[in-house]
Amino acid sequence: MSSISGNIFVWVLAFLLITAPIAQAQQPKKISRIGFLAGSSGASGERNLRVLRQGLQELGYVEGKTFTVDYRSAEGKFDQLPALAAELVRLKVDVIVTQGTPAAMAAKNATKTIPIIILGGTDPVATGLVPSLARPGGNITGVTIMNEELVGKRLELLKEIRPKDSRLGVLWNSANPGAAAVFKRTESAAHELHLSLQSFDVQTVNELQGAFDALTRNGVNGLVLLATVPITDHLKLVADLAIKHRLPSIYDRSDFVAAGGLMSYGPNTSDMPRLAANYVDKILKGANPGDLPVERPTKFELVINLKTAKKIGLTIPQSLLARTDRVIK
Repeated sequence: MSSISGNIFVWVLAFLLITAPIAQAQQPKKISRIGFLAGSSGASGERNLRVLRQGLQELGYVEGKTFTVDYRSAEGKFDQLPALAAELVRLKVDVIVTQGTPAAMAAKNATKTIPIIILGGTDPVATGLVPSLARPGGNITGVTIMNEELVGKRLELLKEIRPKDSRLGVLWNSANPGAAAVFKRTESAAHELHLSLQSFDVQTVNELQGAFDALTRNGVNGLVLLATVPITDHLKLVADLAIKHRLPSIYDRSDFVAAGGLMSYGPNTSDMPRLAANYVDKILKGANPGDLPVERPTKFELVINLKTAKKIGLTIPQSLLARTDRVIK
């Protein structure tokens, strides 16, 4: 090989070595595809999705450049969830975020390989989603509310407001397996507190008025609301009906109190989608969902609406107000 040819070879080789990393760096990054499956109304799902997007952006993701979202909502019609979950699987999303227990169960039945991140819902162990919170295994992890652990406290709060009243009603949707688990625990807690409990199964918004009329006819003097469709999608209507029928009511989330409900006791759920974004980030970076413990809330708040108490002719004991985290006047 001549010296000229040798020099040309060296220069070409040097050029390739220098430009190869640049060319590699310029290769387009993979856009992660995130599926979001909601069982409740579009308003509720879109609100949680908005916070999830914000959480991802805070972690450095850019929608349209590093991730996209495929959103599906059953609008409270749980029988549509299996088809919607199957659709997300066909789209080959990289991860599925589910809102509520019915959506999580539909996703679990649809895939054993795509990572699933639960957002809210009841105890995933009790509903069979995971075998353990600390070691969920399989393809499921996420953030849970653990509502059933707090039902006894909610019954105690109602009893503290009206010590002589002992007939409570429970408004829930038996089609929701998560609500079924919470209702079972509510029955046990009521028995321990020597309270009479009446079940009112409501599966559509059109049944709410009739349920409240039945509550009044049956002499119920307090109401426990379980977080499920149609209650979650119509909090203002439920709050107005409780006021109309002069029923002290308690829910697990403060948005009910903001809508005019009397009282709530439970975790602050507004930031939970942001926590779910952390799970999405870890999984997209290679973490195994089965190795990520399911997160549960550790702080709970009691919120009372004094305007509503006045409307239904109720005086909240000072001892209870002193323990209240937030009061709406």
